[in-house]
Amino acid sequence: MKIKNIDKAAERIKKATIEKEQIIIFADSDLDGAASATILKETIDNLNYSCSAVLFPDRRREGYGLNKDVLEIIFSKFEKGLLITLDCGITNYEEVKIAKEKGFDIIIVDHHKEVGDKLPEADIIVNPKQKADESFFKEYANAGVTFRLAEEILGENMSKMLKESFLELVALATISDMMIEAEDNKEFIIQGLLNIENSERPALKAIMSFLGEFKSKRDMIAKINSVLNSARINDHIIASYLLLIESSLDKAKIIARELIEETESKHREIDALTENIKNKFLNNQSEIIFDGSPNWEIEYLGSVASRLCNYFNKPIFIYQKYENLSRGTVRVPKTQDAVKAMESCKELLKTFGGHAPAAGFTIKNENIEKFEKCLVGYFKK
Repeated sequence: MKIKNIDKAAERIKKATIEKEQIIIFADSDLDGAASATILKETIDNLNYSCSAVLFPDRRREGYGLNKDVLEIIFSKFEKGLLITLDCGITNYEEVKIAKEKGFDIIIVDHHKEVGDKLPEADIIVNPKQKADESFFKEYANAGVTFRLAEEILGENMSKMLKESFLELVALATISDMMIEAEDNKEFIIQGLLNIENSERPALKAIMSFLGEFKSKRDMIAKINSVLNSARINDHIIASYLLLIESSLDKAKIIARELIEETESKHREIDALTENIKNKFLNNQSEIIFDGSPNWEIEYLGSVASRLCNYFNKPIFIYQKYENLSRGTVRVPKTQDAVKAMESCKELLKTFGGHAPAAGFTIKNENIEKFEKCLVGYFKK
């Protein structure tokens, strides 16, 4: 059985291209979001139509997901249109309501868990994890869901070359987002890895031309993903997306070189921060590690939290502290669920969401101590 509403989303997007509507894509600013945006943008290109805008959140200033700052940018440029969220949106109740009131139609394409029984008032929601979805496989990366949508939109008009190119991105995103490698995901990865060394996509050619020899295909994927997970953003467009859609190999090499240099610098920062927190909590007996600082960069915290979770084998909640609120990243061992943990403390949080092993949150600083106590109580059970 197909993912719920995927046929409706495909028809609505095709209708928008036929009727020359403004199409705005808003995707999360990690690799999964960039891959999803690339797949959908190039799918629409293949309908001989162009998106009006592709935008991403500035995580330093805005956190994750759709937000009011981006909405103001969209409203200043477009009076109405079709707004499609990728890899986010399932918990953006207020933002979706505001966009609807402004006259926009909304399609949410997401793979994160819905929180409680509430869904945003979007026109169409495509998410295999929504409770009303009866499709067999639920554990796609968002790029996998977007690929299924692209198949629905293009049908037999999806060329073999385009399909292979999309599957390369789906494989990268599935591995990067740590989705289970079973069922559909296993097939995506097998097919993607078959083609990636001989990819026709200039972005991948460019990255591999700089990285040299690889120990294995997995080593190759890890290094490519490290580069494409660069968080550099300008005017709500991330550099990794610009690289992925670049058609010129020469231009792709310029962007790739810059991202590789940034990645090397980022890894040094991540190594130092991981050791700093590790040493601080070596003798800590608490059920969780919970810490934050105004000096920690939010875009580094996912990698740091993953390393700390593997080292301590306990839930990790770390955050960057701003003037009035903090934005954090969560990683938990395989037997635990980060979203359920935060749902037990939801009255203290401004926003939260993600997957069972990996999630994020935004909180007012006045609630930080209460949040930590609530989490300790939850994990003591």
